[in-house]
Amino acid sequence: MRLKALPFLLVTLAIACGGSQSGDSGAVAGDTLTQRQRDSILAQSRIPGARGVGRAMQAADSISARVRATDSVTP
Repeated sequence: MRLKALPFLLVTLAIACGGSQSGDSGAVAGDTLTQRQRDSILAQSRIPGARGVGRAMQAADSISARVRATDSVTP
């Protein structure tokens, strides 16, 4: 029984590992949204935990503003 399954397993493995030689014909040309835009969309969704993404973005913005303010005061 194992001997009969071996060719099937090898063919399945070869198909799974093989790639398309024609390139990425089914792939999207490029993502038009930045990571910040995607995070903003996620923060506004009703997905559980999405509000945390929005709060993290606000905290990062606050820290960035403080760093910029400190850098502008420092000689």
